[in-house]
Amino acid sequence: MGYLAVGAAYLMGSIPFGYILTRLLRKVDIRSYGSGNIGATNVLRLMGWRAALPVFLLDAGKGTAAVLLARLCSGETIFALAAALAVLLGHCYPVFLKFRGGKGAATGVGLLLPLSGAVCAAALLLAAAVIALTRYVSLGSITGALAVPFLFLLLGYDPLYVAFGAAMALLVIFRHRDNIGRLIRGTESRLGQRINLNGKEKR
Repeated sequence: MGYLAVGAAYLMGSIPFGYILTRLLRKVDIRSYGSGNIGATNVLRLMGWRAALPVFLLDAGKGTAAVLLARLCSGETIFALAAALAVLLGHCYPVFLKFRGGKGAATGVGLLLPLSGAVCAAALLLAAAVIALTRYVSLGSITGALAVPFLFLLLGYDPLYVAFGAAMALLVIFRHRDNIGRLIRGTESRLGQRINLNGKEKR
């Protein structure tokens, strides 16, 4: 049953809530605007917080649900961690959108919550502090992800958790590689900047 839970976690992660909500509410493809990402940050720039908040909560919720499902199906830690990684991979590379998905921040928050509330809270606080200081959501997401394996280590978790945290951090950072380039060049969008619907970027 554990293996089935991991497969289900990938399919859950593949549900593109940002794409679905923007299609329903604005009849547009979010991938054609701004960063081309389907996550809450790009939705925020296009449609504001009223649309972005549900996307964030739904993306986080599928991460939480995947881990809880794995725990219901098997008591082994390895399956909970495998499901957590699978749901993150599904979000980043969704089968329903030809593997063109999000960057994993919200789903990462959701899957961390049932794995370790303390690690989730610490990573979120660190990310929020960086965003508040710099107004770069991407930099906050990268910083929070980088902290995860070290937080698992500092809090004395099993090495499997530390290895999972490292894999999660690497995936999130890899998905933010374009943002890292823009941060270096000084062209990254800051929190609060909006997308002009009449000036969309085709991607």
